[in-house]
Amino acid sequence: MTGSPGSTPEADVSAGAGASPDAAPVIETRGLSKRYGGQLAVDRLDLSVPAGSVFGFLGPNGSGKTTTIRMLMGLIDPGAGTVRVLGHRMPDAARTVLPQVGALIEGPALYGHLSGRDNLVRYDSADPTADPRTRKARVAAALDRVGLTAAAGKRAKAYSLGMKQRLGLAAALLTPRRLLVLDEPTNGLDPQGMREIRTLVRELARDGTTVFLSSHLLDEIEQVCTHAAVMAKGRLVTQGPVEDLAATARGRLAVSTPDPGDAVRVLKENGVTGIAVESGDRVTGDPPPDGDLAELTAALVGAGVRVRGFGLERASLEDVFMQLTGEGFDVTG
Repeated sequence: MTGSPGSTPEADVSAGAGASPDAAPVIETRGLSKRYGGQLAVDRLDLSVPAGSVFGFLGPNGSGKTTTIRMLMGLIDPGAGTVRVLGHRMPDAARTVLPQVGALIEGPALYGHLSGRDNLVRYDSADPTADPRTRKARVAAALDRVGLTAAAGKRAKAYSLGMKQRLGLAAALLTPRRLLVLDEPTNGLDPQGMREIRTLVRELARDGTTVFLSSHLLDEIEQVCTHAAVMAKGRLVTQGPVEDLAATARGRLAVSTPDPGDAVRVLKENGVTGIAVESGDRVTGDPPPDGDLAELTAALVGAGVRVRGFGLERASLEDVFMQLTGEGFDVTG
């Protein structure tokens, strides 16, 4: 789904940039739940998205992200709890809220027999707030922004998956929006396309748009988002500024040595878990919770292991997720 109501079918941002701690949340849920038969898809979700943030909604496939987004946008009713978007209760205020929101949910719905340009014209025509006198310029600008100008005349059914994602983004960007909601926006894109979308998200944030970005790709969230929430099995695990989330997890121990086999043995004997040998001379692992790093160093040296480098590396969102849930999922897709 893309665009506003009435639509027919459907790098570096500093942490906290554009987000005002005093501003009301752009998205806020309380006790939000949704059940499908005997399956609880979303379980008592309390979410708060600061104004001006790039907010990453993170979790493996099946964690409840898309169901949550559909409730936020008024596409399905909550089973329990409340949703407020731009200060208004949803879905009751959908007619007021949705013209201020651009969305790309579960991939764009397009008219395959129409060109990319004509699809955008249809979307723009369905927006009651759009001035028809400037429609041509608006469509051209949206196509240019997502890199589809050269393919604007091609029928949408001939587009690759990545090109369709770009066209869906263009539809969401036809007019300025206070909030942009993107569900897996880099799905189907090659590495270059993913970089371009990340750059676009950063630009939108600098222009004052709050971006709510759902993804199962950890590095995507870490590279572009100022804030994040982690979902697992329908429940919220944690949320907050990305740098604060990373600070809650202990980093990985990294040892550089020409004796990786001996290093692995000594580290295991001293309580290090999750050990991996990388690039032949680099050994990483999770230090014991109460372990003394100086004692680990002494144990390695005492066993005759030649230590060329030793230390704790900064925790990543992957580390946070693993430590909070015990689960792993796609890091780069």
